[in-house]
Amino acid sequence: MGQRGEPRRAQAYDGELGVAVARAQDGDEAAFAVAYRLVQPGLLGYLRGIVGDDAEDVASDAWLEIARDLGRFKGDGAGFRGWTATIARHRALDHLRRLKVRPRATTLEQDVLELPGTHSTDGQALEALSTQDALELVARLPRDQAEAVLLRVVVGLDGPAAARVLGKRPGAVRTAAHRGLKRLARQLGVEGVTDEEPRTLGESG
Repeated sequence: MGQRGEPRRAQAYDGELGVAVARAQDGDEAAFAVAYRLVQPGLLGYLRGIVGDDAEDVASDAWLEIARDLGRFKGDGAGFRGWTATIARHRALDHLRRLKVRPRATTLEQDVLELPGTHSTDGQALEALSTQDALELVARLPRDQAEAVLLRVVVGLDGPAAARVLGKRPGAVRTAAHRGLKRLARQLGVEGVTDEEPRTLGESG
């Protein structure tokens, strides 16, 4: 199945996830296992896009921290996915610093003033994002675009939640995701991709 439905599927599980997290906070180990099962696939896909083959190790470190700090978490299922993605991102950046890998240059400074236009390119690119090859292509995008696409498509976060994880404004994250998906669509040979630039005039959200 393609990744187009991934955010919807993740959101459909948010009720179940919220219940599991609440029970896990009360010491129910089986409930923690349920929360792990619901969150881990998206988290691992996100980390693969940032640290590649080291994703499993970084995810393990993240889950140790998640388990340790679980009592401090306040929120619902969607909030928990955002919270775990934030922790995973911090662990990934720590990992890259230890390896002395410099993050790729970002084009976000130019992107923040541009609003994506409405067309179907995003959906077409998402439909093609069902293969490991596509995930590797995501990892080659500029850093801000890759993270925005991974958080929206793989982790299934909405725009404001993805923006909180990245410490950016929602409009900037939306634009970065749009740019990344448009570039992916070109690389994947999706038909009907245009070079039209998003409208400019400040950002909203």
